[in-house]
This record gives sequence, C-alpha cells and structure tokens, in this order.
Amino acid sequence: MKMLLHLVVTSLGAYLLLLLLIFLLQSHLLYFPKVEKNSPVTPAQLGYSFESVKFTTADNEILHGWFIPVSDAATGTVLFFHGNAGNIAHRLEYLPMFRQLKLNVFIFDYRGYGQSSGFPTEAGTYADALAAWQYLTDTKGISSSTIVLYGESLGGAIAAWLATQKHAALLILSSVFTSIPDLAQTIYPFLPVRWISRFEYNTLDYLESVNCPVFVAHSPHDEIVPFLHGVKLFETVKMPKQFLSLAGGHNEGLIFMREEWIAALDAFVKIYLYRDSATQLLLQEQNQ
Repeated sequence: MKMLLHLVVTSLGAYLLLLLLIFLLQSHLLYFPKVEKNSPVTPAQLGYSFESVKFTTADNEILHGWFIPVSDAATGTVLFFHGNAGNIAHRLEYLPMFRQLKLNVFIFDYRGYGQSSGFPTEAGTYADALAAWQYLTDTKGISSSTIVLYGESLGGAIAAWLATQKHAALLILSSVFTSIPDLAQTIYPFLPVRWISRFEYNTLDYLESVNCPVFVAHSPHDEIVPFLHGVKLFETVKMPKQFLSLAGGHNEGLIFMREEWIAALDAFVKIYLYRDSATQLLLQEQNQ
C-alpha cells in the first residue's frame, strides 16, 4: 500500500512539475526565432530588386523588413506575416508566386526575429503588425484597398487580428490554427492547457469580425495544425470566401501545389482585389 501511495505521490509531483515547466516556458514552446543581424540571404539571390527597410513600433522596437516591388503595373501589395520559426530569409520561395500574380511584397520580421529588436510576445506581434501596416499606408502611400494580408501558421492569427483593425482588401490564411489553446490541447491532450495557456492568438474569434474576402488553404496531411482547424476557420468567415485543399505537410503545401496555389489565388485576386476604395467599402458593408 505504501509503495502504491509513494508511486501516486511521485507521479502527481512529476505531473505538477511538468505543468509548471510548460506554464513558465510557453514562449519558448511557441516562438523559434532565428536572429541574424547580417543575413547573407536576400531577394537579390532570386534576381529581385528590393528595399531593406527599418521602421519603428509604437513601443519603440525597431523592425526590419524587405519591400519587393514587381513593376509599375502591380495589382496590389502583399503584407506577409510569417510563421513562428526562422525569419524572413526563410520565405524566399513565396516571392516568385507573388511576382507571377503581379503583387508587390512587404515581408518583415517580428520583434526578436532576424534583424528586428526586442523579444516576441503576443501583444508585441500585434503592435508589429500595426507598425507594418502604417509603414505601407503612411510611408509608402499605398492604398488600403490594394493591400492583401497573407499569414502562414502563426502569422495567420496575426494577419486575422490586423484585419479586424484595418480595412484590407483581402485576407489569405495558409495552414492556420483556430487558437493556441485549441492547438495545444491537440498536442498535449493529457494536460489542462486551456487553464494554463498564457497565449490566445484566437484566429477563430478574429474571423467573426473580419469583413473582407477571405481565402483559406490547408492540407489534410498537415502534421502540426490539424486539417479541421482550417475547415472551422473557413466555416466561420463570411462570404465571399474560398477554400483550397493543399497537399503535403505543414510546410510543404506551396512546394507540392505551386501551380494550384497560383491559379486559385490569381482567380480570387482578380475578382476581389479593388483599386477603388469606395467599391471595397461597399463590399465590406454588404458583409456586415
């Protein structure tokens, strides 16, 4: 009996210790930044001209990004929000797709990533998103009616949040979760993660307030974010919307389905990307 009691107490102690560690180390389980103050990888490796940009957030962090123009005949500008690992130097594979769609790209690193200052937090990434938007609209003078918000994985939650704050033309979500607690419950089904989670990134909740057209892409074979997350996001958003079923794992959809990606996005952009801000506002009012 004593041995059984000792086993129970030991197991309970180990379980509580695991809970404490996960509670304290959550940011290290969520953010995997690659810090590179002088990265040798730039869009120049693809033969693209670009502007290396530094801009400041409302709380005085200095962020770094690239503005990659396509031509004077660009149909719009993508504001790109990357996932939780690496930095912008690991996203060059997206640039040919956007160039084929005649879209400028502004891709930047959150605080604590790449050449950006500070340390990542949920509130901080939202502040970073606002600063990136202000750079495009204020410094570059780009009309909001031609800005496409594109978010992959964690970046999708940030992009969806920004879409509740600003009137973007389109929102595109690739392999995005419904919320951090929902995803954590899938990864740690034996833990009360909803009680101890210090992060929300509630994409599902944000989408209920989004009024621009939304494009959702997800793979049934996603090994990190279950396919049902993408389906639930798509079911939540208002019309107009479109869903693209990808192939491959979490980070492989673009690789396996580049042509399908381009064809689907091209059709979606041609229908819903407006240069006329009055037309865009009318569309948003109709969706409310």
